[in-house]
Amino acid sequence: MHRESIYKNYMPAVKAEHANKMSSYWFIFYSDKLLIKTDDNKADIPFAKSLEDLNITAERTQYLGTLKGHPCYSAEISSDIIDSKSLSFKSLRSLFGILEEDVFILAGKAFQIVNWDKTHQYCGKCGSETFSMENERAKKCPKCGFASYPVLSPAVITAIIKDKKILLAHNRSFPGKRYGLIAGFVEPGETLEECVKREAMEEVGIGIKNIRYLGSQPWPFPNSLMIGFTAEYESGEIKEDGEEIDAADWFEVNNLPEELPSEISIANKIINWYIENYKDK
Repeated sequence: MHRESIYKNYMPAVKAEHANKMSSYWFIFYSDKLLIKTDDNKADIPFAKSLEDLNITAERTQYLGTLKGHPCYSAEISSDIIDSKSLSFKSLRSLFGILEEDVFILAGKAFQIVNWDKTHQYCGKCGSETFSMENERAKKCPKCGFASYPVLSPAVITAIIKDKKILLAHNRSFPGKRYGLIAGFVEPGETLEECVKREAMEEVGIGIKNIRYLGSQPWPFPNSLMIGFTAEYESGEIKEDGEEIDAADWFEVNNLPEELPSEISIANKIINWYIENYKDK
């Protein structure tokens, strides 16, 4: 579950403080697709002093900070027509394992900032046009003073263990016969641990105990923070809710479903944690 922190190479910021124009990383989005530069079968983020150098005009841009000492910007454009054979748009999900890890994580942040900026041009309280605050990531209304910040939706995801077996379930939204872990969004007024218990009871009808934090992952599809846990079975028999979960069962380490969550997800990492910890037991 461990990975090196992005903050080893990345310094977040809201306000650019560069006396001279420096070459910058440009995270440019059209709809939900990211513009990348391909060269010799490699993919990277466009690196230029300005959007003008890329012959691109943006609807809006946002400063993100520095990566390896270079400024980073996110941008939204209104057309996917690019006058360059080396530049093309790709879905963000498809770039996992292709872009450098820090760049991919930062692209996820840029995606969320672009969408938040686009949907908060007007005050949600009085409807007046907002402005970007200078020293923090927020939109403020000059009329009523209401401030809006980027939305982040925490969600829990849990490996539930019983007699060395892991509980895996098929969600109706999953493609094919893919099985995954019990997961769900945190509701107002509850702790993370309460959410873990509630989701297990709601989705498969079982009680759990000994909940332990395992790790977390930013998940920009669209604006989640996935928080991983492990837990032990306590009581009850599996009973799928029939709304989200239509199949669930206990699986041994050497008899897991053929289709599991993609490598991009924390669900895959948690299942790999289970395999590593229970393969010889």
